[in-house]
Amino acid sequence: MRKITDKIFIDQLIVPCIVGLFEHERKQKQDLIISVTLSVNTKKSGKTDDINDTVNYHDLAIEIEKTVGNSAYQLIEKVAQVVANICLTDKRVQEVTVKIEKPRAITNAKSSAIEITRSNE
Repeated sequence: MRKITDKIFIDQLIVPCIVGLFEHERKQKQDLIISVTLSVNTKKSGKTDDINDTVNYHDLAIEIEKTVGNSAYQLIEKVAQVVANICLTDKRVQEVTVKIEKPRAITNAKSSAIEITRSNE
């Protein structure tokens, strides 16, 4: 099967949540910046102009915000995996790349981050 190279992006979704190892990080929500790249065949939706023929990125963003916003993970690695799993529940998503940025996590750095790629096999 030929791999599809169409991409759908959710870029820099800001989600406040509890995340981190240290006590001060677990007292109040802090922003994570979540970016998602979905590999999806958009050929059908490009012809039909029907949202049912593609991944609804609006609903996907809401699900990511709800799930991550209500979580209290210690590691951004876990957050990245959870977001990837959410995206891959839609079997039309062939592959997803998730980047999680944690602003001001390191002194003198804009952010720390992780990027993972997972696929539906």
